Amino acid sequence: MKNILQKDGGRKVVASLLSILAGLLVGAIVLAIVGMTKNAIGPAGIWDGIRIIFGGIFVTGRDGGALTWGFNPTSIGTMLFRATPLIMTGLSVAVAFKTGLFNIGAPGQYLMGTMATLMLALGIPSESVPAGLIWVIAFLGGCLAGALWGAIPGLLKAFLNINEVLACIMTNWLAANVVTWAFDASNFKNVTEGTKTGYIYKTTFNGVETPKMGLDQLFPNSQVNGGIIVAIVIAIGMYILMNKTTLGYQLKACGANRHAARYAGIQDKRNIVLSMAIAGALAAGGASLYWLSGNTEFYWSTYQSLPATGFNGIPVALLAINNPIGVIFTGIFMAMLDVVGQQLTGLTAYNEYITDVIIAVIVYLSAFSLLIQMLIGRIRTKKAAQAAAVEETAAAEPAEVPPEIPPETPEKQTEGGEAE
Repeated sequence: MKNILQKDGGRKVVASLLSILAGLLVGAIVLAIVGMTKNAIGPAGIWDGIRIIFGGIFVTGRDGGALTWGFNPTSIGTMLFRATPLIMTGLSVAVAFKTGLFNIGAPGQYLMGTMATLMLALGIPSESVPAGLIWVIAFLGGCLAGALWGAIPGLLKAFLNINEVLACIMTNWLAANVVTWAFDASNFKNVTEGTKTGYIYKTTFNGVETPKMGLDQLFPNSQVNGGIIVAIVIAIGMYILMNKTTLGYQLKACGANRHAARYAGIQDKRNIVLSMAIAGALAAGGASLYWLSGNTEFYWSTYQSLPATGFNGIPVALLAINNPIGVIFTGIFMAMLDVVGQQLTGLTAYNEYITDVIIAVIVYLSAFSLLIQMLIGRIRTKKAAQAAAVEETAAAEPAEVPPEIPPETPEKQTEGGEAE
């Protein structure tokens, strides 16, 4: 642990883990308080709720009133499915953070990716074009739509110096209204089922859904598909791009100091726009992977609210310290909390929204992760100073010198040969 805390990256990881642990502990306290105020729960229900929070992904049900534990392929598969868009939106926010920008426009970019993906997937006739090719076109088209939408705040920031947060908030609501208008005027509304005209057809309607890639055999009765593999590959690719390429170095240099980067010959305006375009493409890619799965119907009247998945990418990126590889694990963790909420509702008398309290606490603490890192650094500095003071004190004290032993006097001999 001492070696870990000596490194800046190690302190960041410890700060994130402390944020997660604190969030889980607060959730347990909330469960206990709620359980004490409801007679229907009782001490046994409180204990079951706390155990589900910390390990609900491995709860398989109840047997004789007691929770049963083991490998739960359905819950794990559902967790991986829900982690897919979170990983992508987390990458979107993390890449922008790395380049000194705050991409709060992920919800709008997510919506634009949804619109482009579904229109391409449902609009291209699968009778004449292979379904696999349609899937690729729909995915890339969704990413392109998000990139173009994300580039708008980038252009405003680069050329007019308008804060990207304000620009992203405006483009979020513009996207919500554009998507609502576009689907309202389209022929993609589900008119086959009379009660679902407020929804868009699933991609299973014409056979353009994401392949399972054998994951349905590993996690039966779940919604998992190959989208999680695509998201992990993209995350690895973004790590390589940001840390092993010249473009990644230039993007991070502009984020660290735009004026110094320009002085060094880096095109700062181009890189700001490119950074936001990449972030937009990643957020839209999350929407593409989610809706191409064919598991869910899209409700097109989106002007009333923005997708929570776009905003949830912010805590995913913060907990991962903006590391693309770390985003994979934090995205899965946030999806696990979502599944745990369902377990609470199904197996206890609690409401699933208690997990929202846990997520909120984690988000707040992750925002203060820099403060936690500073506290860890101060503790280490104080201990190092105390150790140095002890060493100086020990060095200043004179060493004990043993008393000198007088040399032995040679014995004198008398004339008779006897010693005196």
